[in-house]
Amino acid sequence: MDLHPINPGHMLVVPNRHATYVSDLEEAESAQMFRVAQRLTVAVRRSGLKCEGVNFFLADGEAAGQEVFHAHLHIFPRYDGDDFSLRLPPGYGRDATRKELNEAAQKIKEGLS
Repeated sequence: MDLHPINPGHMLVVPNRHATYVSDLEEAESAQMFRVAQRLTVAVRRSGLKCEGVNFFLADGEAAGQEVFHAHLHIFPRYDGDDFSLRLPPGYGRDATRKELNEAAQKIKEGLS
């Protein structure tokens, strides 16, 4: 359970082995985090806690808002009017060009090697 919950039922999924970033985990370890998160999502929806939706949040790196440098996944129940939001930056929603998308995809593909 998160010590500073966004809403009641805010949980953390933390791998047993220390890893600063998700990229430091073995593939099976990060997959297990999401398997556990899925089970907890079912549980919180059945729990009787106010839960009309669920957000997963994983900050990976300081630029992404990571404050605790141990990989972990937040699960927070959401409901209409809970006053929580992740604000999107100005200009969000601009359509990327096909060229921009292709170039980014190619760089990511190269990173898979």
